[in-house]
Amino acid sequence: MDAGGTPAEPDRGEAGGIRTALAGLTTRGRSFLAAGIAAAICAYVLGQSDLLRVGLLLAVLPLICAAVLYRTRHRVAAGRRLSPARVPAGGEARVHLWMDNVSRLPTGLLMLQDQVPYVLGPRPRFVLDRIEPGGRREVSYRVRSDLRGRYPLGPLQLRLTDPFGMCELARSFAAADTLTVIPRVEPLAPVGFGGEAQGRGDGRQRSLAFAGEDDVIPREYRYGDDLRRVHWRSTARHGELMVRREEQPRRSRCTVLLDTRGGAFAGAGPDSAFEWAVSCAASVLAHLLERGFSVRLLTDTGSVVPGEGAGGFAGTGQDTADTAGLMMDTLAVIDHSDGAGLSRAYDVLRGGDGGLLVAFLGDLDEEQATTVAGMRRRSGAAVAFVLDPDTWTREATDVPRPRGGHERRLRLLREAGWTALSVPRGASLDELWRRADRERSGLAALSGEARG
Repeated sequence: MDAGGTPAEPDRGEAGGIRTALAGLTTRGRSFLAAGIAAAICAYVLGQSDLLRVGLLLAVLPLICAAVLYRTRHRVAAGRRLSPARVPAGGEARVHLWMDNVSRLPTGLLMLQDQVPYVLGPRPRFVLDRIEPGGRREVSYRVRSDLRGRYPLGPLQLRLTDPFGMCELARSFAAADTLTVIPRVEPLAPVGFGGEAQGRGDGRQRSLAFAGEDDVIPREYRYGDDLRRVHWRSTARHGELMVRREEQPRRSRCTVLLDTRGGAFAGAGPDSAFEWAVSCAASVLAHLLERGFSVRLLTDTGSVVPGEGAGGFAGTGQDTADTAGLMMDTLAVIDHSDGAGLSRAYDVLRGGDGGLLVAFLGDLDEEQATTVAGMRRRSGAAVAFVLDPDTWTREATDVPRPRGGHERRLRLLREAGWTALSVPRGASLDELWRRADRERSGLAALSGEARG
């Protein structure tokens, strides 16, 4: 992400120029000016000509420095590059700055300052020595944030100062960049409850045709198609070459439901329950995309990401990286919703078969638990990770809660066909992921024995 800069030159308006030059006087310059004026007044009152000359020298020196500095033409171009532009929470990114002298004259001493939000660290400052005509200087600094989000970097400021330190002027470049801090992604073990992209397991989607079988609907000939696949009957009917399509098996689908209700989570900060749920949703999405799934992210508000295509699913073929980037960018800025229920998410899931369903839920009451139980009817395998309020809320608010309700809601979800797990504070998603697979495998085995 290169950010080009335009040459930094001062405005040549006379009235504005004088005000800008005087406003740029440093503490030393203002002190010299004040001392010179005071000495000149005392010399006039006392009739001391020598003191008057000293006062004039003290007063004129900072004014001359300001005028010379203001009239100095520095034609420089600057840029910025982020490596990488998307970084997980707690990770570091390096910002590379470069400055070119595009004039025919060398520059003097320059000071660079980049505008950086305080959450990313201290504001970086660099002092650059003389840059020869056509020369370049490069510097870099690191930024880090434990909080996800999108943070602006820039604009870059160039500060000019005279050799005596009497005056300092700032010039700003217009270009700016954005650093995206995405949730932490935890690697997950491959398990079998979601099926495979090739169609194995409970989460599979049946292919519309057997492998190698041709679809009866032909398409127009494209350069590179095998001539043995020409469909002559359709060619005669349409008057142009038509070939038989090869139907590809559908990819397994998965919907990741993220509960963002503000009342369902207690506490704030990097270690809060909500941040844990966001990080886990990102981990599951990344894992399933790597496994070849078509995925979508659904929130309690009913919004779907990426939201294009049949049912909002994406992640097939070459757009897998774009889908992952879009979902991570969405999770980087997602926040609590104002909603109090999960009915809008239920309406989205009721519209069709979404394959595997993985839900990360906050605190549920009886009504919301019933709504979640109904989501299981239109999905294949369904796994719910429900945060245990007895551990998360107690440490966040120090308010005692009645026990027993959380277990009743988990039983309600399990009776509806969910693989429902309670999530205590500090739990590892990978361990819960493996446990969910074991529990579902055990239930499937018991169900098979009962049918036998």
